[in-house]
Amino acid sequence: MELKRYQDDALAILRKFLEEARVAGPKAAYERITGATEQANRLRGYAGSYKALTALPGVPYVCLRLPTGGGKTILAAHAVPLARDAWIEKDWPLVLWLVPTKTIRTQTAEALKDTRHPYRAALDEAFDGRLRVFDIADFAHVRPHDLHDHCCIVVGTIQALRVTNTEGRKVYAHNENLEPHFSGLVYAPEGLETLDNGKLKFSFANLLHLHRPLMIVDEAHNAVTGLTREMQARVNPCAIVEFTATPRTKSNILYSVTASELKAEDMIKLPVMLSEHDTWQNAVNGAVATRSSLSRTAADDPRPIRPIVLFQAQPRNREVTAAALKEHLVEVEQIAEEKIAVATGKQRELDGLDLFDPDCPIEHVITVEALKEGWDCSFAYVFCSVSRIQDGRDVEQLLGRVLRMPFAERRKDDALNRAYAFLSEPSFGHAARALVDKLVSMGFEEEEAEEHVEVAQRDLLPDDDLPAPRDQPTPTLSHIATASDDLLAVLKGASEFTLRTPETGKIEIASEVELDPDVVGAVRDALPEGERAEFDRAVDAYRAERHRLLSPAQRGRRLSAPRLTAAVQGEIVFADTELFMECRDWSLLDHSPKLAKEEFTVRETARSFEIDLDGQRVTYRFASEEEQLTLDIDVEGWTPQALVRWLDRQVRQADISQGELLRWLSELVNHLLVARGLHIAALMRCKFILARKVRRKIAAIRRKERESAYQQFLFEPTAKVGVSFDDAFAFRDGMYHGQRRYRGSWKPNRHFLGPDHVPAFDGSSDGEEFQCAQAIDSLPAVRYWVRNVANHAESFWLPTAAGRFYPDFVARLKDDRLLVVEYKGAHLAEGADTAEKRTIGNLWEQRSNGRCLVVEKVINGEDMRSQLLEKVGQ
Repeated sequence: MELKRYQDDALAILRKFLEEARVAGPKAAYERITGATEQANRLRGYAGSYKALTALPGVPYVCLRLPTGGGKTILAAHAVPLARDAWIEKDWPLVLWLVPTKTIRTQTAEALKDTRHPYRAALDEAFDGRLRVFDIADFAHVRPHDLHDHCCIVVGTIQALRVTNTEGRKVYAHNENLEPHFSGLVYAPEGLETLDNGKLKFSFANLLHLHRPLMIVDEAHNAVTGLTREMQARVNPCAIVEFTATPRTKSNILYSVTASELKAEDMIKLPVMLSEHDTWQNAVNGAVATRSSLSRTAADDPRPIRPIVLFQAQPRNREVTAAALKEHLVEVEQIAEEKIAVATGKQRELDGLDLFDPDCPIEHVITVEALKEGWDCSFAYVFCSVSRIQDGRDVEQLLGRVLRMPFAERRKDDALNRAYAFLSEPSFGHAARALVDKLVSMGFEEEEAEEHVEVAQRDLLPDDDLPAPRDQPTPTLSHIATASDDLLAVLKGASEFTLRTPETGKIEIASEVELDPDVVGAVRDALPEGERAEFDRAVDAYRAERHRLLSPAQRGRRLSAPRLTAAVQGEIVFADTELFMECRDWSLLDHSPKLAKEEFTVRETARSFEIDLDGQRVTYRFASEEEQLTLDIDVEGWTPQALVRWLDRQVRQADISQGELLRWLSELVNHLLVARGLHIAALMRCKFILARKVRRKIAAIRRKERESAYQQFLFEPTAKVGVSFDDAFAFRDGMYHGQRRYRGSWKPNRHFLGPDHVPAFDGSSDGEEFQCAQAIDSLPAVRYWVRNVANHAESFWLPTAAGRFYPDFVARLKDDRLLVVEYKGAHLAEGADTAEKRTIGNLWEQRSNGRCLVVEKVINGEDMRSQLLEKVGQ
């Protein structure tokens, strides 16, 4: 299963944190990473100083925040081998996987045991299928050989670690079945509990303490900070990684994903189309009708989808119980009983049913709260609550069930890309605000929640109750004229107009699109002389209204930026360093594998051995003299060939053949053993650190090759570089829908997408980038401009050796030249990254023959506005 981009990015940040923590410690690593500009902007209100666990200050503890539907569990599965390589440095780690409830515990354990499940597949690939999964209730089934040569995952709940819980008492109790795990110990490490007679207690808690598990916390709120200091010390984890939609303040949030990113990757259905009703019967009727409509739409979808309504009934002591609601569906809404399933504490009518089966009859599911734990069916499209949403328990969990996108793929019809909520409220407007609040509690940013709730009955709500800015109405031309054969002939060939005959001898001319002047003239000429002036006034008023209400993009104006092109193997292609690398003939064998002493050194001290890695020191400490082994003792199976094969699995690259990599790694290991005089035992003990260094060395080689390819195809005298206006980056209405918007008081006059659709600026809402936008908007020479969002699939970019450069702003001038503006703060104005961007920007400008201009802030001490005025010739 291929991960989504935001999931890859989250894992990359986690790896970076653990690798830096290995050298500098968790606190320094966390604060360095979260303090970087890009991460600080992403975390915003979630950023803070690192808060170490009371009893385990040296143990890394971080949280990855993903909204509901973001795939937290698959991310957790991938985090296990990542932590093994970056922090644990053991081939076969023990993992304690904590979830919030027993229901989810059972479901997670079953998924991890199922070799066909994506969670298991990710782990099997990383551990060559050598994986053991246990429910915490079955800890006595764990055998020493399981821990010796398998990755072992024990799935439990936080309650199972509490002494007040029955299962918790078993975790800490003496159990003779666990004796084989302790019988081989030469000494008892500090922290293990003993019996009253002083002998070692054979408990699962002691087993955890001994093996120092990686703790994965999957949506278990307060699972870690809720552990007492004593319990933290008893479990003794080596690292803790938490995955949640709603983290607590002490969770050390390392990475935060927005709901917009989930939507962009087709993980969730948005917006939520909200319909409010003054009675629960009307809400139910609307939900049933919507499901029926969606079902007809889904019939044309390429993949089979059966839209389902999820009803939340009231508890037994209230009016609209599950039984009462089912009776209403059968008798009033005429729903066949076999199409309804009730899933409450006592009625489990979904058990054993496959809702994804095209032949499954279930179309309506009634629950109170039983579906809140682990129930996932992306065919659930409609949520209907018969209670006031503020009063309903577990609304967040139930609403989350209808947000997941079927097959994580955008559907052909946009109606199937949305979720639907039907709520019963005594007065209109209350549910809109309440639904926004519920989405926030599910991990949405507040502005995202407001953006993604659309109210069906907007005309009935006062402006203050609307959860998002009111969309401007579409201007409409409507003009009644006398029908004639000449007029009908002209209109029949004019796609801009629609026709309707309101009364005999009359015709209504209507339009909601841009009008072609020639077509308007032809229509005018076909009208009777006495009606032309009135038609002219209607057209003028329509055009004025379009100009006032619609953005340039909505009016059909064009804003496009030409692509840079290059000649590659005799063919003109869009300039992209990835493509250059595909066409460059390079080999890893052309680069030396030798590691100098300053790059990698191993040396033994009295109670540890140390590794110098690129000037940083990593230390392995021995728990006791008995544990300590010298670094030059031969161990069976520790051979140069075994190390090479192990490194090959760790650092394998898709574009480097295995034969080439094995030969290069063999030379690297041979150099360390022969020329450097290191012992194979020393290398095997620190093989994870060695693998990290090898990955870095290959990455450095790749950067060097990318820089050479970049220079070869773009800057060498033989390079053939141009720009293509025919295949340009085109900005269009709605392209940044779902992106976080600027929500300040300033209303730009010339933004291409409209004043209410300006993507948010980096930094503060009134910072220097915002001021740069104001300067652009104030220039008389600018026709319109757009905020160019970095890393967006449709944004304008230029190639760099490392990747892509996304300028901050793109503008079209009144003389039709294109202006590109890159903002850089003074502290960044002269960095290597800035110099590279300046070079490629200048090349693009030169090749455009004066049709494109590039401006960069802080050049030769000039301010932004002065540079802009000078560049555009004012």
